Amino acid sequence: MNTVYIVTMVLLGAAFLMTTARLVRGPSSFDRIMSLDVMAVLLVSGIAVHSAFYGEPAYAPLLLVVAMLGFVGSVSAARLAGSRGERT
Repeated sequence: MNTVYIVTMVLLGAAFLMTTARLVRGPSSFDRIMSLDVMAVLLVSGIAVHSAFYGEPAYAPLLLVVAMLGFVGSVSAARLAGSRGERT
């Protein structure tokens, strides 16, 4: 089980680094918005894996807060970019 935890965290970390590269390089604001949304999902996934591995249910409220902040942030940013008339 230790190996699965380590491999999962390494893969989530690699995905986070690739998403960070998209955030920096993204040619449009929609690419950057999407990468921030994916980062929020990866953060929630990492916290959930950590919580499941160590058997600590105290992280559940943190998961909900991060997921809601990621959703509200991406919807707000997409609406702002859409109101400015930005196109891909």
